[in-house]
Amino acid sequence: MAGDHNPADGIAFVNGTYVPLAEASVPLVDRGFVRSDATYDVVHVWKGSFFRLGDHIERFQASMRGLRLSLPLSAGEIAWILTECVRRSGLRDAYVQMTCTRGIAPKGTRDPRLCENRFYAFAQPFVWIANEDQRRDGLKMIISSVQRIQPEALDPRLKNFHWLDLTMGIFEAYDRDAVTAVLSDRDGNVTEGAGFNVFTVRGGTLATPDHGVFEGMTRRTVIEMAAEIGLACALRPVSAGELRDADEIFITSTAGGIMPVTEIDGRILGNGRPGPVTQRIHDLYWDRQHAAGLFTAVDYRD
Repeated sequence: MAGDHNPADGIAFVNGTYVPLAEASVPLVDRGFVRSDATYDVVHVWKGSFFRLGDHIERFQASMRGLRLSLPLSAGEIAWILTECVRRSGLRDAYVQMTCTRGIAPKGTRDPRLCENRFYAFAQPFVWIANEDQRRDGLKMIISSVQRIQPEALDPRLKNFHWLDLTMGIFEAYDRDAVTAVLSDRDGNVTEGAGFNVFTVRGGTLATPDHGVFEGMTRRTVIEMAAEIGLACALRPVSAGELRDADEIFITSTAGGIMPVTEIDGRILGNGRPGPVTQRIHDLYWDRQHAAGLFTAVDYRD
Protein backbone atom coordinates (compact mmCIF):
# COMPACT_ATOMS: atom_id res chain seq x y z
CA MET A 1 0.00 0.00 0.00
CA ALA A 2 1.30 3.42 -0.89
CA GLY A 3 0.80 7.10 -0.41
CA ASP A 4 -0.12 9.14 2.61
CA HIS A 5 -3.09 7.04 3.67
CA ASN A 6 -3.41 6.24 7.37
CA PRO A 7 -4.24 2.52 7.75
CA ALA A 8 -6.53 3.43 10.66
CA ASP A 9 -8.82 5.17 8.15
CA GLY A 10 -9.63 1.74 6.75
CA ILE A 11 -8.26 -1.20 4.78
CA ALA A 12 -10.09 -2.98 1.96
CA PHE A 13 -9.69 -6.30 0.14
CA VAL A 14 -10.34 -5.87 -3.59
CA ASN A 15 -9.35 -8.23 -6.42
CA GLY A 16 -7.18 -10.27 -4.10
CA THR A 17 -5.21 -7.26 -2.82
CA TYR A 18 -5.29 -5.19 0.37
CA VAL A 19 -5.51 -1.46 -0.35
CA PRO A 20 -6.35 1.71 1.57
CA LEU A 21 -10.13 1.98 1.83
CA ALA A 22 -10.00 5.38 0.11
CA GLU A 23 -8.50 3.70 -2.97
CA ALA A 24 -10.89 0.74 -3.14
CA SER A 25 -13.34 0.63 -6.05
CA VAL A 26 -15.99 -1.50 -7.70
CA PRO A 27 -16.36 -1.60 -11.52
CA LEU A 28 -19.20 0.61 -12.71
CA VAL A 29 -20.70 -2.28 -14.68
CA ASP A 30 -20.67 -4.75 -11.79
CA ARG A 31 -24.30 -5.77 -11.28
CA GLY A 32 -23.79 -5.16 -7.58
CA PHE A 33 -23.54 -1.45 -8.45
CA VAL A 34 -25.93 -1.07 -11.37
CA ARG A 35 -28.61 -3.53 -10.15
CA SER A 36 -28.11 -3.75 -6.36
CA ASP A 37 -27.45 -7.40 -7.18
CA ALA A 38 -25.40 -8.26 -4.13
CA THR A 39 -25.46 -9.38 -0.54
CA TYR A 40 -23.35 -8.36 2.41
CA ASP A 41 -22.88 -8.73 6.13
CA VAL A 42 -21.28 -6.60 8.82
CA VAL A 43 -19.46 -7.79 11.92
CA HIS A 44 -17.87 -5.53 14.49
CA VAL A 45 -14.60 -5.63 16.36
CA TRP A 46 -14.69 -4.30 19.91
CA LYS A 47 -11.58 -3.83 22.02
CA GLY A 48 -9.57 -6.03 19.69
CA SER A 49 -12.02 -8.92 19.25
CA PHE A 50 -14.66 -9.84 16.68
CA PHE A 51 -18.12 -10.47 18.14
CA ARG A 52 -19.89 -13.54 16.71
CA LEU A 53 -17.65 -13.69 13.65
CA GLY A 54 -18.61 -17.27 12.79
CA ASP A 55 -22.33 -16.48 13.05
CA HIS A 56 -21.96 -13.48 10.75
CA ILE A 57 -20.08 -15.48 8.12
CA GLU A 58 -22.63 -18.31 8.33
CA ARG A 59 -25.42 -15.79 7.76
CA PHE A 60 -23.49 -14.22 4.86
CA GLN A 61 -23.15 -17.61 3.22
CA ALA A 62 -26.88 -18.29 3.75
CA SER A 63 -27.71 -14.97 2.05
CA MET A 64 -25.48 -15.93 -0.89
CA ARG A 65 -27.25 -19.25 -1.26
CA GLY A 66 -30.64 -17.53 -1.12
CA LEU A 67 -29.63 -15.13 -3.90
CA ARG A 68 -27.87 -17.81 -5.96
CA LEU A 69 -24.44 -16.32 -5.45
CA SER A 70 -21.30 -18.32 -4.73
CA LEU A 71 -17.64 -17.74 -4.00
CA PRO A 72 -14.58 -20.01 -4.13
CA LEU A 73 -13.92 -19.17 -0.48
CA SER A 74 -14.52 -21.23 2.64
CA ALA A 75 -15.81 -19.73 5.87
CA GLY A 76 -12.29 -19.96 7.24
CA GLU A 77 -10.83 -18.10 4.26
CA ILE A 78 -13.40 -15.34 4.60
CA ALA A 79 -12.59 -15.05 8.30
CA TRP A 80 -8.88 -14.82 7.49
CA ILE A 81 -9.43 -11.99 4.97
CA LEU A 82 -11.61 -10.02 7.40
CA THR A 83 -9.08 -10.49 10.16
CA GLU A 84 -6.26 -9.37 7.90
CA CYS A 85 -8.17 -6.18 7.02
CA VAL A 86 -8.48 -5.43 10.73
CA ARG A 87 -4.89 -6.39 11.52
CA ARG A 88 -3.49 -4.20 8.77
CA SER A 89 -5.66 -1.27 9.89
CA GLY A 90 -4.60 -1.62 13.51
CA LEU A 91 -8.15 -0.77 14.57
CA ARG A 92 -9.26 -2.09 17.98
CA ASP A 93 -12.87 -0.97 17.42
CA ALA A 94 -13.98 -1.55 13.85
CA TYR A 95 -16.90 -1.97 11.46
CA VAL A 96 -16.04 -4.83 9.11
CA GLN A 97 -18.05 -5.56 5.98
CA MET A 98 -18.00 -8.54 3.62
CA THR A 99 -19.78 -8.23 0.26
CA CYS A 100 -20.52 -10.57 -2.62
CA THR A 101 -21.67 -9.00 -5.89
CA ARG A 102 -23.05 -10.74 -8.95
CA GLY A 103 -20.12 -9.38 -10.95
CA ILE A 104 -19.87 -8.39 -14.60
CA ALA A 105 -21.90 -10.10 -17.30
CA PRO A 106 -20.04 -11.13 -20.48
CA LYS A 107 -20.53 -8.79 -23.41
CA GLY A 108 -23.75 -9.31 -25.31
CA THR A 109 -25.74 -10.94 -22.50
CA ARG A 110 -27.64 -10.04 -19.33
CA ASP A 111 -27.73 -13.61 -18.10
CA PRO A 112 -26.86 -13.49 -14.36
CA ARG A 113 -25.77 -17.14 -14.48
CA LEU A 114 -22.80 -16.15 -16.62
CA CYS A 115 -21.40 -13.62 -14.15
CA GLU A 116 -18.36 -14.38 -12.03
CA ASN A 117 -19.36 -13.42 -8.52
CA ARG A 118 -16.96 -11.09 -6.72
CA PHE A 119 -15.88 -10.73 -3.09
CA TYR A 120 -15.02 -7.45 -1.42
CA ALA A 121 -14.25 -6.67 2.22
CA PHE A 122 -13.17 -3.74 4.33
CA ALA A 123 -12.49 -2.65 7.88
CA GLN A 124 -13.06 0.93 8.98
CA PRO A 125 -13.43 2.71 12.34
CA PHE A 126 -16.45 1.59 14.35
CA VAL A 127 -19.72 3.03 13.04
CA TRP A 128 -22.45 4.25 15.41
CA ILE A 129 -25.95 4.81 13.99
CA ALA A 130 -26.67 7.02 17.01
CA ASN A 131 -24.31 9.64 18.36
CA GLU A 132 -23.13 9.82 21.97
CA ASP A 133 -25.91 12.18 23.11
CA GLN A 134 -28.58 10.03 21.46
CA ARG A 135 -27.20 6.86 23.01
CA ARG A 136 -27.28 8.51 26.43
CA ASP A 137 -30.55 10.45 26.22
CA GLY A 138 -32.52 8.45 23.65
CA LEU A 139 -33.66 8.82 20.06
CA LYS A 140 -36.69 10.56 18.60
CA MET A 141 -38.43 8.06 16.33
CA ILE A 142 -41.43 8.12 14.04
CA ILE A 143 -43.51 5.36 12.52
CA SER A 144 -43.08 6.20 8.86
CA SER A 145 -45.89 6.37 6.32
CA VAL A 146 -43.49 4.57 3.93
CA GLN A 147 -44.20 0.83 3.70
CA ARG A 148 -41.33 -1.62 3.96
CA ILE A 149 -40.68 -3.74 0.86
CA GLN A 150 -42.93 -6.74 1.33
CA PRO A 151 -41.27 -10.07 2.20
CA GLU A 152 -43.23 -11.74 -0.59
CA ALA A 153 -41.22 -9.61 -3.02
CA LEU A 154 -37.83 -10.07 -1.38
CA ASP A 155 -37.02 -12.09 1.72
CA PRO A 156 -35.55 -9.51 4.16
CA ARG A 157 -33.62 -12.27 5.92
CA LEU A 158 -31.30 -12.18 2.90
CA LYS A 159 -29.23 -9.08 3.61
CA ASN A 160 -29.30 -6.71 0.65
CA PHE A 161 -28.78 -3.14 -0.51
CA HIS A 162 -32.46 -2.38 -1.30
CA TRP A 163 -32.66 0.58 1.07
CA LEU A 164 -34.65 3.22 -0.80
CA ASP A 165 -37.78 2.62 1.30
CA LEU A 166 -35.69 2.88 4.47
CA THR A 167 -33.97 6.02 3.16
CA MET A 168 -37.30 7.70 2.40
CA GLY A 169 -38.33 6.87 5.95
CA ILE A 170 -35.26 8.69 7.26
CA PHE A 171 -36.15 11.79 5.22
CA GLU A 172 -39.66 11.67 6.67
CA ALA A 173 -38.20 11.47 10.17
CA TYR A 174 -36.15 14.62 9.56
CA ASP A 175 -39.22 16.37 8.14
CA ARG A 176 -41.10 15.53 11.37
CA ASP A 177 -38.37 16.70 13.78
CA ALA A 178 -37.17 13.19 14.56
CA VAL A 179 -33.91 11.40 13.79
CA THR A 180 -34.97 7.88 12.84
CA ALA A 181 -37.93 5.94 11.50
CA VAL A 182 -39.38 2.47 11.69
CA LEU A 183 -41.40 1.27 8.68
CA SER A 184 -44.68 -0.63 8.74
CA ASP A 185 -46.06 -3.38 6.55
CA ARG A 186 -49.33 -3.29 4.63
CA ASP A 187 -51.19 -4.69 7.67
CA GLY A 188 -50.10 -1.83 9.94
CA ASN A 189 -47.51 -3.80 11.88
CA VAL A 190 -44.07 -2.30 12.38
CA THR A 191 -41.08 -4.00 10.80
CA GLU A 192 -37.62 -2.42 11.03
CA GLY A 193 -35.64 0.72 10.32
CA ALA A 194 -32.46 1.58 8.44
CA GLY A 195 -29.99 -0.96 9.75
CA PHE A 196 -31.82 -1.80 12.97
CA ASN A 197 -34.45 -3.97 14.61
CA VAL A 198 -36.91 -2.62 17.16
CA PHE A 199 -38.02 -3.94 20.57
CA THR A 200 -40.90 -2.81 22.77
CA VAL A 201 -41.13 -3.16 26.54
CA ARG A 202 -44.55 -3.35 28.14
CA GLY A 203 -45.13 -4.53 31.69
CA GLY A 204 -41.57 -5.82 31.84
CA THR A 205 -42.04 -8.03 28.76
CA LEU A 206 -40.13 -7.64 25.50
CA ALA A 207 -41.62 -8.01 22.05
CA THR A 208 -40.05 -7.70 18.61
CA PRO A 209 -41.52 -8.17 15.12
CA ASP A 210 -41.22 -11.70 13.76
CA HIS A 211 -42.10 -11.08 10.11
CA GLY A 212 -40.84 -8.86 7.33
CA VAL A 213 -37.56 -8.06 9.05
CA PHE A 214 -33.89 -8.82 8.75
CA GLU A 215 -33.02 -11.05 11.69
CA GLY A 216 -30.15 -9.00 13.07
CA MET A 217 -27.30 -10.50 15.07
CA THR A 218 -27.80 -7.99 17.90
CA ARG A 219 -31.52 -8.88 17.87
CA ARG A 220 -30.53 -12.54 18.19
CA THR A 221 -28.22 -11.71 21.07
CA VAL A 222 -30.97 -9.84 22.92
CA ILE A 223 -33.37 -12.77 22.51
CA GLU A 224 -30.73 -15.14 23.89
CA MET A 225 -29.90 -12.86 26.82
CA ALA A 226 -33.57 -12.42 27.71
CA ALA A 227 -33.99 -16.20 27.92
CA GLU A 228 -30.91 -16.50 30.12
CA ILE A 229 -32.11 -13.92 32.66
CA GLY A 230 -35.75 -15.04 32.66
CA LEU A 231 -37.09 -11.98 30.84
CA ALA A 232 -40.07 -12.81 28.63
CA CYS A 233 -39.46 -11.95 24.98
CA ALA A 234 -42.16 -12.51 22.37
CA LEU A 235 -41.46 -12.77 18.64
CA ARG A 236 -44.77 -11.77 17.06
CA PRO A 237 -46.53 -9.03 15.09
CA VAL A 238 -46.22 -5.63 16.79
CA SER A 239 -48.81 -3.09 15.70
CA ALA A 240 -48.04 0.58 15.26
CA GLY A 241 -50.45 1.33 18.10
CA GLU A 242 -48.66 -1.06 20.43
CA LEU A 243 -45.34 0.59 19.66
CA ARG A 244 -46.78 4.04 20.39
CA ASP A 245 -48.14 2.79 23.74
CA ALA A 246 -44.96 1.01 24.87
CA ASP A 247 -43.37 1.67 28.25
CA GLU A 248 -39.92 1.53 26.65
CA ILE A 249 -38.53 1.14 23.14
CA PHE A 250 -35.01 0.31 22.06
CA ILE A 251 -33.36 -0.50 18.76
CA THR A 252 -30.58 -2.99 18.06
CA SER A 253 -27.78 -2.95 15.51
CA THR A 254 -24.25 -4.21 15.00
CA ALA A 255 -23.48 -0.51 14.44
CA GLY A 256 -24.20 0.58 17.98
CA GLY A 257 -25.58 -2.30 20.03
CA ILE A 258 -28.59 -1.34 22.17
CA MET A 259 -29.92 2.20 21.69
CA PRO A 260 -32.87 3.71 23.58
CA VAL A 261 -35.85 5.48 22.01
CA THR A 262 -37.41 8.07 24.30
CA GLU A 263 -39.91 9.68 21.92
CA ILE A 264 -42.22 8.01 19.40
CA ASP A 265 -44.41 10.05 17.04
CA GLY A 266 -44.06 13.02 19.40
CA ARG A 267 -45.01 11.04 22.54
CA ILE A 268 -42.44 11.07 25.35
CA LEU A 269 -41.86 7.62 26.83
CA GLY A 270 -41.77 7.41 30.62
CA ASN A 271 -39.81 10.29 32.08
CA GLY A 272 -38.05 10.97 28.80
CA ARG A 273 -34.98 8.98 29.80
CA PRO A 274 -33.88 5.44 28.84
CA GLY A 275 -35.90 2.94 30.87
CA PRO A 276 -34.59 0.34 33.32
CA VAL A 277 -35.16 -2.69 31.08
CA THR A 278 -33.41 -0.99 28.17
CA GLN A 279 -30.48 -0.06 30.40
CA ARG A 280 -30.18 -3.61 31.74
CA ILE A 281 -30.16 -5.09 28.23
CA HIS A 282 -27.63 -2.45 27.14
CA ASP A 283 -25.24 -3.32 29.97
CA LEU A 284 -25.61 -7.07 29.45
CA TYR A 285 -24.91 -6.72 25.75
CA TRP A 286 -21.63 -4.84 26.15
CA ASP A 287 -20.55 -7.19 28.95
CA ARG A 288 -21.15 -10.04 26.51
CA GLN A 289 -18.63 -8.82 23.91
CA HIS A 290 -15.92 -11.05 25.31
CA ALA A 291 -18.09 -13.96 26.44
CA ALA A 292 -16.66 -17.42 25.88
CA GLY A 293 -17.52 -18.80 22.47
CA LEU A 294 -18.71 -15.46 21.08
CA PHE A 295 -15.50 -13.51 20.55
CA THR A 296 -12.51 -14.01 18.28
CA ALA A 297 -9.40 -12.08 19.27
CA VAL A 298 -7.43 -10.38 16.51
CA ASP A 299 -3.69 -11.02 16.46
CA TYR A 300 -2.20 -7.66 15.49
CA ARG A 301 1.37 -8.88 15.19
CA ASP A 302 3.00 -8.70 11.75
